[in-house]
Amino acid sequence: MRHRNYGKKLSRNTEHRRALLRNLVTSLILEERIETTVAKAKAARTEAERIITLGKRGSLHARRLAASYILTAAAVKKLFEDVAKRYASRPGGYTRIVRTGWRKGDGAETAVLELVGTEVLQKRAEARAKKAEVMRKREEEAAKAQEKAAPPEEEDEKK
Repeated sequence: MRHRNYGKKLSRNTEHRRALLRNLVTSLILEERIETTVAKAKAARTEAERIITLGKRGSLHARRLAASYILTAAAVKKLFEDVAKRYASRPGGYTRIVRTGWRKGDGAETAVLELVGTEVLQKRAEARAKKAEVMRKREEEAAKAQEKAAPPEEEDEKK
């Protein structure tokens, strides 16, 4: 029986599973978006939510607890300075899982685990829109230049 045994095993022993989840959470905090399998994303989501809640507490004890779980000092700094402030008024639900399809090699179902309201993603979307606008303007200018360079054939025939 599995009474009081929390979490999935993910076909790994305890040390490997713990290392995997620590790596996923660290990468999620640093990158704000990771792609992995659905099972790993679901397992990492609970750990990430717990760590972000520690970040919201902001005490020295919470910082030490987070630092004992997160692998890099840069991730701890980003958690307490950026991520925790972003979710200060949010009571939970800091992450989102979006299923993306199946992996070609083994057919595993993949998903994107991302932080809700990620500014990085919004900045990327804005940059993409800005780039598309610039390209559209260039195409319009090129079309106008072509029209001016080649006089209409009808006027030449009338002369």
